[in-house]
Amino acid sequence: MNKALAEIQPLDKEKGKKVREYIETLTKPPGSLGRLEEMAIRLAEITSEAFPVVSPPGVMVFAADHGVVEEGVSAFPQEVTVQMVLNFLDNGAGINVFSRQIGAAFEVVDIGVAADIEADGVVNRKVRYGTANFCKQDAMTREEAENAIAVGYERAERMIRQGSRCLILGEMGIGNTTPSSAILAVLSGQDISALVGVGTGIASEKIIHKQKVISRALKERKPDRNDPIDILAKVGGLEIAGMTGAMLAGAANRVPILLDGFICTVSALLAKEICTLAGDYMIAGHRSVEPGHEIALQLLGKKPILDLGMRLGEGSGAAVAFPILQSATLMLKEMATFTSAGISKEK
Repeated sequence: MNKALAEIQPLDKEKGKKVREYIETLTKPPGSLGRLEEMAIRLAEITSEAFPVVSPPGVMVFAADHGVVEEGVSAFPQEVTVQMVLNFLDNGAGINVFSRQIGAAFEVVDIGVAADIEADGVVNRKVRYGTANFCKQDAMTREEAENAIAVGYERAERMIRQGSRCLILGEMGIGNTTPSSAILAVLSGQDISALVGVGTGIASEKIIHKQKVISRALKERKPDRNDPIDILAKVGGLEIAGMTGAMLAGAANRVPILLDGFICTVSALLAKEICTLAGDYMIAGHRSVEPGHEIALQLLGKKPILDLGMRLGEGSGAAVAFPILQSATLMLKEMATFTSAGISKEK
């Protein structure tokens, strides 16, 4: 992992400067394409290419279960994780629809589902059969947290080697807004009441219960704010760790990472804690209605592309935002300059 982290380099600001200058020569008023221009410059800095390419994207969904579901923090039973993985494999989920729309490579990684999945198409890299109930004991061992990060790193590198030019990371795991909220509470120092939302659709009285569960767990586990692996091991999730590793791989390979919602952004915060430079390779796809997501975005220093009131997860919000990212690259590649079009730039 240390060798991998050493491969994460600063953004290519010189390339960004050249692209900024080139954008000023395109047949449009200065700044008239707004944030598309900012995205194009950032993509040039990330990829170190004057004409960055983000297609085809690669979508990776990490699936895992959570022992804390025993505490009644979710509207759905744990068995739904397996059922949804099978739905992904059957191309029936929201992320399947949006992945097809954008021509993405797609894979589902069983990194910690609490049951064996005997089905074609799933990538079996199970670190353990779900996490432990972190109200009673650490969610996992430190070694398991590191292994889950390594799985994510390895799968992302493989997808990049196969040609993906942008990473979209998703998750499936009943109860996973609970560990995500716990992690964010540690990293942000904010009160739990400001972070916890409805998740999969729990009632208001259950939200209060969920807050109490997280508060109790943090008091018992005492995760170290300055040690992201310790946080993951004590109150995290295997799919959260997997996405964290995949983001580190994206950064190491100068591939842009298009972030999804709340859980994905918490993984992004952990990746940035592990390597500060990794945060520069991330672009926020959308703003979730989960209350903690706005706080996570602020910590990460990102402004989302879309705000559609979504909270599905799976990578769906990022996949929906992808065509806008692609528009930024096509602006650079296909728009005429004033010179090539024979248009006078003078007033």
